[in-house]
Amino acid sequence: MKAFALIAALLFCASSVAGEAKTVKLLTIGNSFSANATHYLGDLAKAGGHTLIHQPLVIGGASFQVHAEKAQKHEADPKDKAGLYTSGRGLKENLELQKWDYVTIQQASIKSHDLATYQPYAGWLRDYITKHAPQAKLLVHETWEYRKDDPRFSKPGDLKSQDEMYIGLRAAYDKIAAEFGAGIIPTGDAFHLADTDPSWAYQTDTTFDSKTAKQPQLPNQTHSLHVGWRWAKPKNGGKIALGMDGHHASMAGEYLGACVWYEVLFGESAVGNTFMPKALDPTDARYLQETAHRAVIERTK
Repeated sequence: MKAFALIAALLFCASSVAGEAKTVKLLTIGNSFSANATHYLGDLAKAGGHTLIHQPLVIGGASFQVHAEKAQKHEADPKDKAGLYTSGRGLKENLELQKWDYVTIQQASIKSHDLATYQPYAGWLRDYITKHAPQAKLLVHETWEYRKDDPRFSKPGDLKSQDEMYIGLRAAYDKIAAEFGAGIIPTGDAFHLADTDPSWAYQTDTTFDSKTAKQPQLPNQTHSLHVGWRWAKPKNGGKIALGMDGHHASMAGEYLGACVWYEVLFGESAVGNTFMPKALDPTDARYLQETAHRAVIERTK
């Protein structure tokens, strides 16, 4: 079995050199996390000599339930705006818009560690996708843990640490994917590998005091896969203020996520892909490519 896994891994690595140009048609049913993880996917595909046709269905913070109920509203009344996405189409029309190769689903990150929140809505979406896009391969996007210093972990609740969140979300996504016979996009695994790598992982800057910080002062956030501390205007307007976002992906996190998606969708290693965001250090970019590859390969063992 180990020998088979090794051969598969070697063939997978070789495909990055010998692979033929592919066109992949992708529909993502998600939220800001799917938007983060696919931000650089088209660039990677182009650099790899491939074509990506991507229709994102993004609702901020959306869970399985939100997308399922939107589709149900559209079924009840096709003219009801509550059942439409920004494209002006309902989920049914989006599923039938193309002969999609892949359709992805994911849970809201805040609920990702809690399997009890997945059903019955994940199953409803699976059945709906099967009905309206029967040719598509269903993929479950494993979202990621929050940054170790995210305020969520210091508040009373069911999550006490980054590790606890990862263990819970991996188990939940694995169970639902196995139940559906779906593939996994192991973005969460890749984040965890980098977040726990003692030679690379982000380390909290204990010298930074957010209560006394003055603009533009920020902590050392080297190798953060998350947005983290930043100075910005609130969404509702007002003065620029210091805020913490330990949920969403930074540029490095977006690149890592896109490398994982690239490997799963195009079947070739991201290691050596020539696309790298200009502001990302090339050494870090190479590390993120290798980490994404490791996460995907470990799923084949």
